[in-house]
Amino acid sequence: MPGLDEDGPGSPGEPASTAESQSASPETQNDPPRISQEFDESEASGIAEVLSAIEAGDPLPYDEDGQTFQNREGLLPSQPIGYYSEYTVETPGSPDRGARRLVVGNGGETYYTSDHYSSFTLIDPDDFTS
Repeated sequence: MPGLDEDGPGSPGEPASTAESQSASPETQNDPPRISQEFDESEASGIAEVLSAIEAGDPLPYDEDGQTFQNREGLLPSQPIGYYSEYTVETPGSPDRGARRLVVGNGGETYYTSDHYSSFTLIDPDDFTS
C-alpha cells in the first residue's frame, strides 16, 4: 500500500505469529507487557500530543498517520488487517519521520515503539492525557 512505512505488503502466505489465536480483547496473555517505563520528556510530550490530536480528530502532520499498521513483525496480538492504525511520534533531530510510533487497535489498546517496530510497549493513553 503506497505510503506505508513498513516493508512490502502482508500476504496470506506469511507464517503465523505465536499470537495467531488471539481474540479482539485489548489485553491478552500474548500482549507485550505493560511496563512502568520512564519516558523521556520528548517521548511523553510527543505521545500526549499525538493522542490528543487523534481524540480531537485534528489533522496529523504525515500522510501515513492513521493508515493501517499490518503487524508483519508479528509482535502484536494477531488481528485482521485494518485492526491497527499507526501514528508518528516526533523524533527530535530526525530529518524524517524518525523511529517513534503509536499503534492503536480498534479496541483501544495502544502500543508505543521507539525503535521502528522492533519492540512495543503497551501503554495506557490516560497516563499521557490530562
